[in-house]
Amino acid sequence: MAGVMDYLDSHSERFMTDLADLLAIPSISTASAHRADVLAAAELTARYLSRSGLEHVAILDTAGHPVLVADWLHAPGRPTLLLYGHLDVQPADPEGEWTSPPFQPTVREGRLFARGAADTKANVLSALWACEAYLQSEGRLPVNVRFLLECEEEVGSPSLRQLVRSRRQELLASAVINLDAGQLAEDQPGLTTSYRGLVGLEVEVRTAETDAHSGGLGGLIANAAMTLAHLLARLQDDEGRVLVPGFYDQVRPIPPDQARELATLGPGAERLAQGVGARGLWGDPAHGPVARNWLRPTLEVNGIWGGFQGEGSKTVIPAVARAKITCRLVADQEPERVFTLLEETIRGMAPPYATVRVRATSGFATPYHLDPAHPVARSAAKVLTGLYGRPPLEVGAGGSVPATAIFKEELGLDSVAFGFALPDEHVHAADEFFRLADLRRGRQAVALLLQEVAAQP
Repeated sequence: MAGVMDYLDSHSERFMTDLADLLAIPSISTASAHRADVLAAAELTARYLSRSGLEHVAILDTAGHPVLVADWLHAPGRPTLLLYGHLDVQPADPEGEWTSPPFQPTVREGRLFARGAADTKANVLSALWACEAYLQSEGRLPVNVRFLLECEEEVGSPSLRQLVRSRRQELLASAVINLDAGQLAEDQPGLTTSYRGLVGLEVEVRTAETDAHSGGLGGLIANAAMTLAHLLARLQDDEGRVLVPGFYDQVRPIPPDQARELATLGPGAERLAQGVGARGLWGDPAHGPVARNWLRPTLEVNGIWGGFQGEGSKTVIPAVARAKITCRLVADQEPERVFTLLEETIRGMAPPYATVRVRATSGFATPYHLDPAHPVARSAAKVLTGLYGRPPLEVGAGGSVPATAIFKEELGLDSVAFGFALPDEHVHAADEFFRLADLRRGRQAVALLLQEVAAQP
């Protein structure tokens, strides 16, 4: 093991260069203009995988963006881990809010700034480096490994299920190591045991065939932007409770003892809100802030537009307005059912002078829950305890990782979150970053995890 750790430290400069080169590629899966960039990120990572000593490296086509796979299967009688991560990133908009260009990796005060640094290219390469250290210093890994790196996580992993289903035999494993993950704080590890699901939709309201002069027709026809605003306002009350009939029917109640435990983490939620300059906490007062973030569903308007938005004034009555909505779901909510409830409610509220269209905008993600007694989860907890000097807290994730439910439903595999992004690292926002100290800790942690899993019966 000493040779592995020495290798990880002695190659740190080259590792940093590799990560910077990958971060410089704008692999934005949501934008068709960046399709070639997404493929370029997969191709560069494939070269890294081959160089490391992993085998059967391949870029697989899907209906959308590609999936990258590799393996090393020469540890008979040992567990097989499927290491999952993603190479696609969110758009960098608004780029004007970045201190340095989003795809020009920049180090400031011990932090590496770039889109995709925390979510989740640093975690992916940390796992790859750990495997490389074993293969190059010892000639073998302590367990069997498979890599599956997708390029559509940021759009809901719409192609992943079909690929997993068609290649089930090639993905057999004991468990998944989900690299799209993080810790609670610099000095406090966390073991993530739940992810919220996701439903995305776009609403279009049309009140005329073309924009109209607000003087010539003002007071005679409806304004699409105002009509849409009224519809959206009726989906949620002033304290964040969703008003869609049936929305909460499948939501599990939070046990009182768990609610009390989560309440003790409230200060952390406040610091997280302050990190984005929030004016204060907000949400259903029946539940504490951490409970709302981990174990309660949400409805958010992610964008709204319509009418004139240029410089100066243009006195028009917009004919059409649109909004994008996402809902984070919790066990045992079913994404398809929630979408149907939303669609029926929004259409049912449409006034006679407006045409309303509702369509899905991304792949649906099912909520996921992990039993913390899972053997690989126990191994992860042991490694984290050794690294941080304190045991991990059992935590939930407010976000979604669609792959976790896909692996469970298609392969029967549980996913153990094992990554080192932190809540304040501006994931999906301007000035996203990853701490350099966690680059070192992350690659060492994966190396230790592989060894610890190998010791399991």
